[in-house]
Amino acid sequence: MKNQRVVIVGGATGLGLAIARLMFKEGAERIALIDKNGPLLAETVGMLDSQGHDAVGVEGDITRKDTAHLAFRQALGELGRVDTLINSAAIYPRKPILDISDDDWDIENAVNIKGTYHMMVAAVEHMRSREKVEPHIAGRIVNITSVDAFKAHPQNAHYAATKAAVVSLTKSFAAEVAKDGILVNSVAPAGFATEKAKVAGFLGELAAANPLGRAAEPEEIAQWVVMMASTRNTYATGENVIVSGGYIYA
Repeated sequence: MKNQRVVIVGGATGLGLAIARLMFKEGAERIALIDKNGPLLAETVGMLDSQGHDAVGVEGDITRKDTAHLAFRQALGELGRVDTLINSAAIYPRKPILDISDDDWDIENAVNIKGTYHMMVAAVEHMRSREKVEPHIAGRIVNITSVDAFKAHPQNAHYAATKAAVVSLTKSFAAEVAKDGILVNSVAPAGFATEKAKVAGFLGELAAANPLGRAAEPEEIAQWVVMMASTRNTYATGENVIVSGGYIYA
């Protein structure tokens, strides 16, 4: 990640923050975090800056094209260029299939599918237009999907459907922008131990279902995201890397 400038969507907490920390450790020059939670975003950026990292925060709504593209432009203005986009923003509600309302579907689709799509479009428009800083590579995009796209769970239908859609979006974008030197991949984790997961109380259930006997730490998932986003990846595109500790095999 040396000298790379990165945009992380959903970077104020959880996996997005773990990715930012690891990218800085691996030499990222500057990272812009986009998140809808302004106060938490400011706190996170302040924490990273206090550790000697060059982070900036952009408060934004990714669910509509105009506001999503505005957030990307603001991040671009801070960075000067964007080498890599990480789409880590998502919502994870749980409801029985008979209780999922139109409003539930609308917000799930708006954040998990449309938000990811809008940010990818904004990034592609920029990456296509800029001079390549590496041979053959104009930029990289990594989307966070989920094993739920491949393995059904109770009370999880709408979330799983959106993550399956993001897997498909990843492949479609990869096919269309390969000629431009833009590599588009995704990483599909099983459940991992964010603070929200700890509060929700289902980590024990995840550990019991996993062959390794535990849920992953966010940093363990971040390792794979950073690999796909880094200059070490010069050839993989359209791939969905499953990181599940053996929970599913694919």
